[in-house]
Amino acid sequence: MKIIKNRSVLMGAAFLMATSAIGPGFLTQTTVFTQSLGASFGFVILSSIIIDIGVQLNIWRVIAVSEKRAQDIANMLLPGLGGFISLLIVLGGLAFNIGNIAGAGLGLQALLGVSVTKGAMISAALAIAIFLIREAGKAMDRFAQLMGFIMIVVIIYIAVTSAPPIGEAALRTFVPVKIDLITILTLVGGTVGGYITFSGGHRLLDAGVKGRGALQEVSTSAVMGISVASLVRIFLFLASLGVISKGLAIDAGNPTASVFQLAAGNLGYRLFGLVMFSAAVTSVIGSAYTSVSFVKSFSPKINRNENKVIIAFILVSTLIFILVGQPVKLLIMAGVVNGFILPVTLATILFAAYKTRIVGDYKHPVWLTCFGVLVVLIMTFMSGKVLYGMIF
Repeated sequence: MKIIKNRSVLMGAAFLMATSAIGPGFLTQTTVFTQSLGASFGFVILSSIIIDIGVQLNIWRVIAVSEKRAQDIANMLLPGLGGFISLLIVLGGLAFNIGNIAGAGLGLQALLGVSVTKGAMISAALAIAIFLIREAGKAMDRFAQLMGFIMIVVIIYIAVTSAPPIGEAALRTFVPVKIDLITILTLVGGTVGGYITFSGGHRLLDAGVKGRGALQEVSTSAVMGISVASLVRIFLFLASLGVISKGLAIDAGNPTASVFQLAAGNLGYRLFGLVMFSAAVTSVIGSAYTSVSFVKSFSPKINRNENKVIIAFILVSTLIFILVGQPVKLLIMAGVVNGFILPVTLATILFAAYKTRIVGDYKHPVWLTCFGVLVVLIMTFMSGKVLYGMIF
C-alpha cells in the first residue's frame, strides 16, 4: 500500500513540476523559437534537457535529505538569504501568475468562445476549488496528472497531423546550423528557473517523501518531471516545424494557436484552447502553491492557513489581470527572468550540500556537484551576456 501511495505522490510531484513549467510562456516560446531557429531548435531543447535534469537532481536531493524547504536551507547557510530568495520567488510567482490567469482566459476563449475575462474568472474559480478540498494535496496531484496527460495526447496528435521533417529535426538536434545562447537561457529558466524547480521538491516534502532512504524515489520523480515537460516541448517543436516546413505563415499575434489551426483546421484551434487552458490553469496552481510554500515557514499563522493564503494569492493575481490586462512582455521574458534567478538558488543548494549542520553525514555525488557548478557558471555567463546586451 505504501509503494502505491508513494508512486502516486512521486507522479504527482513530477507532474506538478512539469505542468508548472508548461504555461502560456512555454507554449509561445517554443513556437517562436522554432520559427527563428528551425530544425536547429532541437539542439537547444537537448541542451536544456541535460541542464534541467542536473539542476533538478541537485536541488530535490538536498531538499529531501535535509528535510527542509529551500528558504530554510538558505537561511541556515546565511541568515537572511532565505528571505531574499523567498522575496524573489514570491514576486516572480505573482507576476507569472497574472500571465497564467490571462493564458487560461485565452484558452477558454478559443475552446468555448467566452470572453478572456470570463475565461480567466472561471479558471481562477477552478484553481481555488482545488484548495477548498480537505485533501488539497492529493487533489492537486491528480489534477496536474490529468491535465498533463491531456496536453501530451493533444500535442502528439497535432505533431502527427503537421507531418514534420523528422530526419532533419533529428540531424539538427546534434548538428545545429545555428546556436542561440539567449534561447537556451530562456528554455532552462522557463523549465527549472524561479519557483518551478522547487514546486515538486516542496510537494514531496509536504507529502512526507524525505530522508536519505527516499533519495532513489526523489531522483526518479525529478527525472520524470523533466521528461514530461520535455516530451511536451519536443512534440510542440515538431508540430511547429511541420507547419513552418510547408511554408505556411504563422500569425505573430498568437503563434501557437496559428500552428494548431494550420495543422488541423478549426478542430486544431479548439484543441489549442484546451492545451492553453490546461497549461495555464495548472501553472496557476503550481505557482500559487510553491510561492506560498516559500513563506509559510516564516510565519506559523501562514503555515496554519496555507490553503487560504494560496486562494488569496490566486484571487490577487486574477484581480490584477482584470484591472490591468494581459502582461504580454511578461510572458515573453518569463524564462529569461527565471534564468537570472537560477544561478543564485542552485549555488545556494550546492553550498548547503556540504554543510553537515544541514545535511548531516550525507555525501552528495561528486558528479552532480561538478555538473551543478558547471550549470551555475554557464547560466551566470549567459545571464551576464544577455543583461549586457540589454543595457548596451
